[in-house]
Amino acid sequence: MLAIETRQLRKCYGPKAAVDSLSLSVPQGCFYGFLGPNGAGKTTTIKMLMGVAQPTSGEMFLLGEPIDPNQPEAGLRARQRIGLVPDETLLFDNLTGPEYLQFVGRLYGLPRPVALERSLELINFFELTNAGRKLISEYSKGMRKRVAMAAALIHRPQLFLMDEPFEGVDAVGARLMKELLLDLVKGGATIFLTSHVLEVVERLCDRIAIIHEGRLVAEGTLDELRQSSDSSTLEDLFVKTVGEQNRTAADLSWL
Repeated sequence: MLAIETRQLRKCYGPKAAVDSLSLSVPQGCFYGFLGPNGAGKTTTIKMLMGVAQPTSGEMFLLGEPIDPNQPEAGLRARQRIGLVPDETLLFDNLTGPEYLQFVGRLYGLPRPVALERSLELINFFELTNAGRKLISEYSKGMRKRVAMAAALIHRPQLFLMDEPFEGVDAVGARLMKELLLDLVKGGATIFLTSHVLEVVERLCDRIAIIHEGRLVAEGTLDELRQSSDSSTLEDLFVKTVGEQNRTAADLSWL
């Protein structure tokens, strides 16, 4: 069974297609990198997978369940097994970190004592104990990302959708998160990750897809993609694939 499958997925905003005929097959137990330049359609894709945005056309399946407004029970079953780290850390600013984690745990049906125990363990694991009684509104961007990651973990999901999870996180926090994610994949979880830090994707991901102007332009293992494009690094491969032109300071006559 696939962790994620999309078939000819399309999302239009007015006349423009933000995602256009996107077909993906993400195996279970895979660390999957979903790449593209700014505005390529990555965040829109994740929003559709989570049900925040409705596709214009096409089909989606998460953990074997159809994501379809006409089958809400199937979508609910799937989303109860998914952890989300959004690009915009949409947290409840007027709660403390532990309070927010307990709230999320209860949303997923955890008994109150279990939600409390896990929230405290996660706060300790992500080194947020020193935040004390600070409200999330007072957290730095990196701290907010850590709380979002903790919230994605509290119900022990099988599939993680992560939109730029390392953005704003310091080197220590990023190392902690990377090692945790690798352990999760070894345990059978699936990670669907977007990131502009290509070195991170190159190190972590088993398979990589590149989207450009809403369309899938490359997909496969890193070795397969390197061979097909004759590129030595993921950065070279990415630039060649999305067709960006080389620019230098000489293009700006006033510099």
